[in-house]
Amino acid sequence: MNTELDKSRQDIHAVRHKGEPARIHALLRDWQPDAAVQNETQRRALGLVKKIREQKSPNLLEAFLAEYGLSTDEGVGMMCLAEALLRVPDSPTIDALIEDKIVPGRWSRHLNHSSSSLVNASTWALLLTGKLLNPDLASGIVDSLRATVKRIGEPAVRVIIGEAMKELGRQFVLGRNITEALDHSGVLKQKGYTFSYDMLGEAARSDADARRYHLAYSEAIAAIAPGCTALSVQQNPGISVKLSALHPRFEHGQRARVMTELLGRVSALAQLARSASMGFNIDAEESERLDLTLDVIEALMDEPALAGWDGFGVVVQAYLLDAEAVIDWLYALARRRQQKIMVRLVKGAYWDTQIKRAQVMGLETYPVFTRKAGTDLSYLVCARKLLDGRDCFYPQFATHNAQTISTIMALAGGPDESFEFQRLHGMGERLHDIVIRDTGGRCRIYAPVGAHRDLLAYLVRRLLENGANSSFVHQIVDEDVSPEDIARDPFDMLAQAKPPALLVHPDRIFGEDRKNSKGFDLSDEGTLARIETARDVSIADAGPLTLRAPSGSASRSPQPPP
Repeated sequence: MNTELDKSRQDIHAVRHKGEPARIHALLRDWQPDAAVQNETQRRALGLVKKIREQKSPNLLEAFLAEYGLSTDEGVGMMCLAEALLRVPDSPTIDALIEDKIVPGRWSRHLNHSSSSLVNASTWALLLTGKLLNPDLASGIVDSLRATVKRIGEPAVRVIIGEAMKELGRQFVLGRNITEALDHSGVLKQKGYTFSYDMLGEAARSDADARRYHLAYSEAIAAIAPGCTALSVQQNPGISVKLSALHPRFEHGQRARVMTELLGRVSALAQLARSASMGFNIDAEESERLDLTLDVIEALMDEPALAGWDGFGVVVQAYLLDAEAVIDWLYALARRRQQKIMVRLVKGAYWDTQIKRAQVMGLETYPVFTRKAGTDLSYLVCARKLLDGRDCFYPQFATHNAQTISTIMALAGGPDESFEFQRLHGMGERLHDIVIRDTGGRCRIYAPVGAHRDLLAYLVRRLLENGANSSFVHQIVDEDVSPEDIARDPFDMLAQAKPPALLVHPDRIFGEDRKNSKGFDLSDEGTLARIETARDVSIADAGPLTLRAPSGSASRSPQPPP
């Protein structure tokens, strides 16, 4: 066993269980940039914000969020509708859902406010839908006519809402298949971008699903390979894979099976990518899959067929309390194998899921930062650690935030070939166009590929991430927010930042008078180790039972049944 690796893995568990206050304290202690870095960051960030606003050309997502952010009842209704459509099984339920979410909205106040004609057209459709379905707008004999129109209209409304979601979703997808995505990438390549392609889809539910995803990844690698013409793997396009898409039981309780069945599939894909000289990234997922993901990563790094390859990559989510400890573990792993790892640093995509899971399970703490400023600060600390570890890392900074990009540039001393920035397709175009044009920095687009049936879950995550007032994508189109406020250092904001008003500790979700039942996170190796230790003690103390006779009677040995 490798002592340094083992210690780093234990540190991950320790940080996770200490909770958010202890993590914030450690970050504040560690994040002490000098005045030169702070001044350079502020200057760059303000310049970027002003240049973006001068362009006056928000994309569809920015226009949509400017009009329907999570601060409006209508925006919340739209987000709920989009999320619920993932799970609604039949047309009558969809109709009821649309009526519930669309009718109460005050859509008229949004008419012709947006710079996007598509957003304005959608507002008209939603306004008419609300009036059509609202029972308070008709009385007497009109009720009969309205009922008839409603019966005729509901299927049409359903189609309109579905098409609106598809159109919004298309802004995030480069193509319905890899061939179409490659065709659409030409214009962006001319601007200087390269790509990391992601075949859309959630976790496999069956072995047939897993095999279908494996085939899709294999075909995508083969299609991307002719475009890998640069000598450096970092300059070539890459591909991202989800481990949960390659095995239907990607969970800690099935570790032995996963390590037997999944490892071969991932290794085969990685070897295909290596032969094409393209990057191969293991995508991040929910925190309960982190330990198992690290097991798979370690096993892959130990494979002789992948030795000496600098194209292997992983994703680290800064909103996790243990993000910095995970980077320390990856550094120890890269040093052991004496090869570089590409590390894509992201803010995180499953915050709502992580919060709800911790509440349902009654966990001792949330696994994520509950304040955005905490996540932003964690991101910067992790970014500095990646820059300091470039002997073992090729850092990939995925962000749409001007302040974050400016801080990284200040820490690195400017752009060079030792790191890159990344953005999601359909987001952050204006910011990253400026970075490429004015600095010559490397930028890569994370480009999802897939049909509409695979899109909604991805779309919902993007809307939830960027719909809040505090998000950069939302603030950049809100003229009421000053450039100075947008470019503020998260270190300065943390003292005033508060968790969401209704968010309480997992054990107090029922109020102060009723404590939530305590659960055990059976995906956490530290928790499992404590359970096993307690079990072993109990087994050691176990022995045969002695039957005692009632008081005043003679004791006797138990007799076998007749």
